[in-house]
Amino acid sequence: MSQVMGGGRRRPGRAVTMNDVAAAGVAQSTVSRILNDTPAPIPVSPETRERVLKIARELGYRPHPIARALRGAPTMLLGAIVRDITDPFFAGAVEALVLEAKAHGYSVVLGHARAAEDEALALTAVLEARQCDGIVLLGDFRAEQRLVEDLSSGHAHVVGLWHGTSRDHPFPTVGVDNRAGVRAALAHLRGLGHERIAFVGAESLGDQHDRLAAYQESMDEHGGMPSSCFLQRVSNTIEAGSGALALLLEAEPRPTAVLAATDALALGLLHGAYQLGVRVPDELSVVGFDDIPWSSASVPPLTTVKMPIAEIIATGVALCVGEGAWDGEGAPPQQVFQPQLIERLSTARAEQAALSG
Repeated sequence: MSQVMGGGRRRPGRAVTMNDVAAAGVAQSTVSRILNDTPAPIPVSPETRERVLKIARELGYRPHPIARALRGAPTMLLGAIVRDITDPFFAGAVEALVLEAKAHGYSVVLGHARAAEDEALALTAVLEARQCDGIVLLGDFRAEQRLVEDLSSGHAHVVGLWHGTSRDHPFPTVGVDNRAGVRAALAHLRGLGHERIAFVGAESLGDQHDRLAAYQESMDEHGGMPSSCFLQRVSNTIEAGSGALALLLEAEPRPTAVLAATDALALGLLHGAYQLGVRVPDELSVVGFDDIPWSSASVPPLTTVKMPIAEIIATGVALCVGEGAWDGEGAPPQQVFQPQLIERLSTARAEQAALSG
């Protein structure tokens, strides 16, 4: 069905243009100035402005990002490349990113690279073609050197979120103090009397590397790990966390507590404990890291390290498109937020543990 407005006719399936809006009897130059919010030598009356905006809304007019870029105007598009969108933590982070971008008037173009450099490079080409004003990397991509070089040489502002705290980033980063979070979790467990504390970590990139290093440093300070089995590194999935518990229980003596590098792994530990008949926290205390929404709904509710996701996202967006955007001069800024330990019911005093080995 053709749509008619003010004497103009538009073919269905075709993008609405300024010509369609101008068909209502307003000069296209006037329509352009109103829709692009550009100054005019002769002021536009409020009535004309409201009329044009009303017609544009009714027709569903949307400014074309590439056309805006050719005019030197922002496209109001923010690109996002997610390292692992199957990770429930990043699912929540993407939602927060979309909401924060919207608050700044931006739309998000989302891509999932699945930790594959060729896919990530293809995504950057798509984002460049869409003329995104900024690109946010969710997760650590430093191992993909070609991707990093490609992004660094592009026109868009690039910000890395949750890339770890090393200083070799070519662009601004925003993240959490992983070492502080791990120290808080271990101090909580030691305060409950636990000494045999195991660790289950994921791949050693960015945040994961920091969390593993902090665990190892802390264990060395307190006499080292009782057994090599106390350190398990697996893929970051619930299934892998469940499988890791069976290996941990082979240690002699067995651990009385486990710190997981992510909540996904911690939830896997809880599931594995249920399958093996191990009572949490009576026989084994479990702590996670991230505080994803599922953590408070697990059985028992998970003690975990919470990150200020909204603040991290807000800072990252500001570095991409706001007044805090990095101009490329000097060392790229690195902002680190402090985590918070959330105590729930998956941890208890070590005297309750029956796994004496």
